[in-house]
Amino acid sequence: MDLCGTTMYVTALANSIACQLSDEDLDIAAAVFTQVGDTLATISALRSGCKKPSYDAGGQ
Repeated sequence: MDLCGTTMYVTALANSIACQLSDEDLDIAAAVFTQVGDTLATISALRSGCKKPSYDAGGQ
């Protein structure tokens, strides 16, 4: 994945969305996208955790 290209695309997308929304709607959209990002990060972390072996409290 090209990191510079990705960040430029995301910035352009954010600017495009922001130009179409009122200040109030932009606040709501920002909160929604933040929640989506946080939820995706949680799902990703849980998936990664499920791939690791689990150990009991006895360390065995």
